[in-house]
Amino acid sequence: MPEVKSTADAAGIAPRDEQRRDDDAVVADTGAEVEIAVRFAAASGLDRSPRADRARWLTALAEALEAHRDELVALGAEETHLSPGRLSGEVTRTATQLRFFAGVVREGSYLEATLDAPDPSLTPPRPDLRRMLRPLGVVAVFAASNFPFAFSVLGNDTASALAAGCPVVVKAHPGHPRLSRRVVQIAHVALVEAGAPTTALALVDGFDAGTALVRHPLVSAVGFTGSTRGGRALFDLASARPAPIPFYGELGSINPVVVTAAAAAGDVAGIAAGLAGSFTRDGGQYCTKPGLVFVPEGSGFEAALVAALAEAPSQTLLTEGIASAFDSGSAALAARDDVELVIAGDQATDAAAPVVIATTTGAFVAAHETFLEECFGPLTVLVRYADEASLGGALAVLDGSLTGTIHHAPGEDVTALTEALARVAGRIVYNGWPTGVAIAWAQHHGGGWPATTASVHTSVGATAIRRWLTPIAYQDAPAAVLPPELADGNPLGIPRREDGVLVAGATG
Repeated sequence: MPEVKSTADAAGIAPRDEQRRDDDAVVADTGAEVEIAVRFAAASGLDRSPRADRARWLTALAEALEAHRDELVALGAEETHLSPGRLSGEVTRTATQLRFFAGVVREGSYLEATLDAPDPSLTPPRPDLRRMLRPLGVVAVFAASNFPFAFSVLGNDTASALAAGCPVVVKAHPGHPRLSRRVVQIAHVALVEAGAPTTALALVDGFDAGTALVRHPLVSAVGFTGSTRGGRALFDLASARPAPIPFYGELGSINPVVVTAAAAAGDVAGIAAGLAGSFTRDGGQYCTKPGLVFVPEGSGFEAALVAALAEAPSQTLLTEGIASAFDSGSAALAARDDVELVIAGDQATDAAAPVVIATTTGAFVAAHETFLEECFGPLTVLVRYADEASLGGALAVLDGSLTGTIHHAPGEDVTALTEALARVAGRIVYNGWPTGVAIAWAQHHGGGWPATTASVHTSVGATAIRRWLTPIAYQDAPAAVLPPELADGNPLGIPRREDGVLVAGATG
């Protein structure tokens, strides 16, 4: 094991490239260095830190990100090909997420604190019971390619885990390695200045490091955002451990859209323009990209979409691997005998141009496994339906998705469509587009397989913190061993359920 030379080294701060060495870079790519990062994270004491301190540390991370915005945006644009405007907005989103979870941890209801007074008259007699959620342990976070800030080093998984009191070891995405290192350097300085346990956040790099993370006995849960293939491999690895651990993976999502006949008759051009903007946004590299759109036959939707795409820009995709997969995937779909190529821009450049293909409900149902495979990039599939019966048959074969969308006319009854999409989707959007996931208490960003590996959980919104918590109940416990959140008199003023009655927390 390498000699520990500094606080930074003790945190797993071991740069893999001496030419890139910066003070307090948290980077590892060998088994020994992963071992250091995980063990020092586990010993950080973050789980015992007061909630008010964790909220303050999250706020400090948000401020540090914003203070280095220009530098980070420039580096991100260089590595990912995303526009500076998009990346600057993502810095804002990431800082907002950190502050949001600071508010969640301060408010305290996420703990589900519950107290039942003893009652010997019941059968069986009820003892004094007090229950709450506590931190699960070290969390491994796999960063995403398409959100180099918001789902990366200080992204939503990291923010929610730190808020829960769980130290985090991040597996950097190879699509933006220099940005990842710089963000963690900035984060480390901010944590030092805020008085936080700096070993509670580390970064590792490399394929072998990712595998070692999932296998490490001190890692208690994994958050992953990426491909279905990669996620499934890690999910199986987590499940095959001697002591299996939860694996929260966001994988592939097709995000079906239904355009009713009445909606198309009312505003086919407007809906087509909305779709064009949504599925081509940043090169179609969104987990919520609408990749499958059911449109009524003879509505003129295809022509309206072609017109709307006339000025659509091409986009250099995030990595060569993503670009290659898009080229081969879109070409394979376009070459099928049961589809019509509606539009395909110039594919001879390094930038990906929009691709639209169309098929029938019959062909879709017959080959639905092929059509439901996500093609990451600016491609969408139109499925023409003749009537409600053919549409219903097509919706019945859908797989799990993060979202489902319905475009309908004012006053139109879409109950049946809602029920059909709710069977597979975690969020239903009406007369809008799914490529925008608000940070809110009521948000749910999840869905059935293959969208996620755990459809009851979310990776965005307040309840994302629930993934990193586990229950504990205290029975007839001495007052001295109880967490303050469960103490008599509710000294911390958090929302609690006492003897079945929900008691609001302090408002001050």
